[in-house]
Amino acid sequence: MHGLYVLWWVQEKHVSVAAVAAILAAGDLAVTALELPTGWLADRVGHRVSLAIGSLLQIGGMLLGWLGPGAAGALASSLVIAAGDAFRSGADQALLYRSCLAVEASDFQRREAQSRGLQLVALVLFVLAGGAIVEVWGFATGWFVETMCSASGLAIACAMVEPPAGACTLREDAPSPLLSHQTHRFGWQFFSELGSLVVLIAPAAVVHAAASAGTFFVQSAVDRRPNEATMLIAIVTLAEAFGSLVASRMATGKKAHLLLAGLGSLAGGAAFVWPRAFEPAIVVLSFLTGLMFPLRAAAIQRVAADHVRARAASLASACDKVLTTATLLLAGGAPRRRLR
Repeated sequence: MHGLYVLWWVQEKHVSVAAVAAILAAGDLAVTALELPTGWLADRVGHRVSLAIGSLLQIGGMLLGWLGPGAAGALASSLVIAAGDAFRSGADQALLYRSCLAVEASDFQRREAQSRGLQLVALVLFVLAGGAIVEVWGFATGWFVETMCSASGLAIACAMVEPPAGACTLREDAPSPLLSHQTHRFGWQFFSELGSLVVLIAPAAVVHAAASAGTFFVQSAVDRRPNEATMLIAIVTLAEAFGSLVASRMATGKKAHLLLAGLGSLAGGAAFVWPRAFEPAIVVLSFLTGLMFPLRAAAIQRVAADHVRARAASLASACDKVLTTATLLLAGGAPRRRLR
């Protein structure tokens, strides 16, 4: 239902577009508030446990999205799914990085990029299948299948293996004082490292926010049919997947992040100057998002101390959510228009 939940709430549950935008923004705010606490919990109790908790919440959120009444059900679903996302966010990258160290593999970026790309390709297939299921059997069947898929995600999380304590050959590549909680964290070095971290996090966050807002805008167009919405989401997701697969062969660095963000700004500007370029610009922004996220994940894990890896990744995700929330509210309040 990834490509159809907005249509479900707007067309079937009769929730206004502005209300849906506000509800999704509330979910983003909830994730933002929970990112660091759940990241701390994942670092304390185990990344695998955190992933399992997140999957349980995901199942509950899908049931609320399906069976919940009107705007109240949409809000409850958004908040519960947000909590599930927060428990998974950061824990997944930390578990992968520690697993790579445990088996003495130094290719975290390649594995992160390829797995993210394959995940998005699979999502494209699910989105297309969801559109076909809803067209033939209706929304209820689509939500049932979605809930079963979430349940299988819980089984996968439970089957994962966490490296035992001490199994990782830890590399302390000059970890940031912000992330390693050194006592001088409020001195000049703190602000220097914080500035470097912002430069590392912000470019991908800006590009992702622009892509999310643009996607929501065209999804909620008044003349959009379910099959058209799923096709758009499929194309956008495939573009992001391709970007992630390309990232598996790229070198990371701050200059690369800034350059890619500049390309995203050009695409966004072209969309506003030339309305026919709106949907192609979203595809370009999604490709850049897929490209930048694995590069950023690898860079963050390299500078994070081992006991705060989930929190470090969660901090980046929180920044993503802050910008996405702001742009989503703007997209929800903007006048609807035909994009044909």
